[in-house]
Amino acid sequence: MTYRSGRHFLQLPGPTQVPGRVFRAMTRAVIDHRGPEFGRMVLGLFEGLKWVFGDPAHVFIFPSSASGCWETALVNTLSPGDHVLLWNNGFFASKWGDFARALGFDVEILEGDWRGPADAETIAARLAQDRERQIQAVLVVHNETSTGVTSDIASVRDALDEAGHPALLMVDAVSSLAATPYRQAEWGVDVTVCGSQKGLMLPPGLGFCAVSEKALDRHREVAPAPRAYFDWTAMLGDNEGGYFPYTPPTTLLYGLEASLAMLREEGADATCARHARLAEATRRAVAGWGLRNYCQDAGAVSNAGTTVMAGEGEDAEAFRLAVLERFDMSLGTGLGPLKGKVFRIGHLGDLNELMLMGALAGVEMGLKTSGITHTAGGLAAAAEFLAEARRP
Repeated sequence: MTYRSGRHFLQLPGPTQVPGRVFRAMTRAVIDHRGPEFGRMVLGLFEGLKWVFGDPAHVFIFPSSASGCWETALVNTLSPGDHVLLWNNGFFASKWGDFARALGFDVEILEGDWRGPADAETIAARLAQDRERQIQAVLVVHNETSTGVTSDIASVRDALDEAGHPALLMVDAVSSLAATPYRQAEWGVDVTVCGSQKGLMLPPGLGFCAVSEKALDRHREVAPAPRAYFDWTAMLGDNEGGYFPYTPPTTLLYGLEASLAMLREEGADATCARHARLAEATRRAVAGWGLRNYCQDAGAVSNAGTTVMAGEGEDAEAFRLAVLERFDMSLGTGLGPLKGKVFRIGHLGDLNELMLMGALAGVEMGLKTSGITHTAGGLAAAAEFLAEARRP
């Protein structure tokens, strides 16, 4: 491997750059995971996570990716063969449905426009038709990482309430948590799935499942789907004292303690305002280059990442790889049917204005050298916006 000076720009919508403070926290010596010091630390983590998610009844921590928590959400609240309703407007929404189907659940897909958010009216109409209450859960992705589209979860809860439907509301907040306002209790979300490697500024490796009292009651009542490692019952017993029914990833938990402290110090409103500001600068850069944002709903554009369309016949994947090779910056690839048609600019996590401008400069230099059709002015548009934007 050849040495390259400077730092690599990891400009994905996850994993994101890990702050030095988090890495330093992770270098502490491993302690007894059955001892009192560890228990006190984990009980503090639970309280911090409740604050981030918006006051759920409990937050389970699993040593897994967020995909593992897709599974734990389903198998702990549903019975084999149960009917679930999924809004599909992106690669990760579709994949969650694949997980549910593989686990033996009856998955009904409401196909949405990948360039727009979940349609609460369509969900409400389908729930109203379910007079026998066969649908046991509604699955929605809050921020679809593959497309840069954010859905209104409060409106989906309104759809359930309008229909008087008892189904659980399950939400993937993997790329929205700690980047976009998220209020689990206020919005009536029963299960929220998230991972460590995006807004929480950690390396990959921790999955989170934030649950309501209703979800916990359902867990206790249903005929269980097969589960062992991901069983909530075993977790709840040990979690009471700050422990786990297996050997936990202690160093990642040290990092989580540091990241939660950083988010507290910045404040939730300031964190979300920062992400909104950086996202708007990115969108202005994209418009300044004469390129198109994949999201076509101005009210649903993402604060976590912007998905950019290449021109007709142009190869977005070749552009992305050229930027990596020449300027040492990783942009997100197009996923599923979007492969080669889009590239993604991440703007979440441990990021400020100058870091974003460096990333946008890399994109602009890549556009100039790759043959992608564009106009000049994107970088200047972002700089002008950020110079005038005020921090709260």
